[in-house]
Amino acid sequence: MIASSSDAAALLPTLSPRLKLAVGVLTTVVLASAAQPAGALSFTFQDIINNTDPTFNQELGINSAGTIAGYFGSGAAGHPNKGYTVVPPYAQANFAPENFPASVQTQVTGLNNNGVTVGFWSDTNLGGGDNNFGFFSQGGSFTNVNNPATGSGPAINQLLGVNNSNIAVGFYVDAAGATHGYTYNIAANTFSANIDDPNGVGATTAAAINNTGQIAGFYTDAMGVMHGFFDNGGVFTTIDPTGSTSTMLLGLNDNGLAVGTYIDAMGVMHGLLFDLLTDTFQNIDDPFGTGTTTINGINDLNQLVGFYVNGADNTIGLLANPVAATPEPGSLAVLVSGLLGIGVARRRRKAA
Repeated sequence: MIASSSDAAALLPTLSPRLKLAVGVLTTVVLASAAQPAGALSFTFQDIINNTDPTFNQELGINSAGTIAGYFGSGAAGHPNKGYTVVPPYAQANFAPENFPASVQTQVTGLNNNGVTVGFWSDTNLGGGDNNFGFFSQGGSFTNVNNPATGSGPAINQLLGVNNSNIAVGFYVDAAGATHGYTYNIAANTFSANIDDPNGVGATTAAAINNTGQIAGFYTDAMGVMHGFFDNGGVFTTIDPTGSTSTMLLGLNDNGLAVGTYIDAMGVMHGLLFDLLTDTFQNIDDPFGTGTTTINGINDLNQLVGFYVNGADNTIGLLANPVAATPEPGSLAVLVSGLLGIGVARRRRKAA
């Protein structure tokens, strides 16, 4: 990966590669279990792999048409990130490269339903300490986007998501080394004030924005612990699954669902699906990547994208499609009751 700040590194983890040669593997997994809330969603999982580099793929965003944004290449020296988009049915012929002009590395991190993509790029591939510059692409034209308060040496600025109103969200690192979230209005070419969770200590990353302007991301507290947050009009809510030692929210849709990743008390990493309306969460673990799953994006059809590390130590992109379920008569009240019974640590704070 390109990023060199601590928050950026946490956002898109560089996982040691493991190889699974199967492409497009489809597995049905019912996620409702003793460890999940009653009525938890079920998903089918599909590997998304660009065969240009079958050793490292990450899928980071998905729009309502099913177009996925991502990249291949770990970012280690000599193994640069290369951005792409891919459309159904996700065969090799459906991948289209997307790289900032004259860049050495590019990650495509988000996209909307209007054909706008966002991400970040670098002019080097040092395997660490690379500059990061934000961008958006529209109609095949690329525009560099960097918050004017971004520091130097190296410069760190990333765009991570965009909604259908062409409002992008991202973060930058200032000259003092502090990380701040922000939004960027593509049409007006304007930046918002800093988005800083009041519980954060110089480290807030705004990772996703939905069509109502709500924002999800993560921050680091005074003890160095990472927490997810949900920002609704400047009111910040901390979101940590019960027992989590580190949480990141990375995606958000218009249905009140957020996705991300967390580490449990045993040090195991899980993908996360959180329902903001019912304060409930469930683990989303790819069946081939137990303990190594990250969910980065979600669309309004509740399709999920992300990545996992398989048994051969390769990083594999994933798509999770929800399985429709028909509730039995009289089961709806039980479903709601069961969901409300799962605890999630939440703290609401108004930004100063």
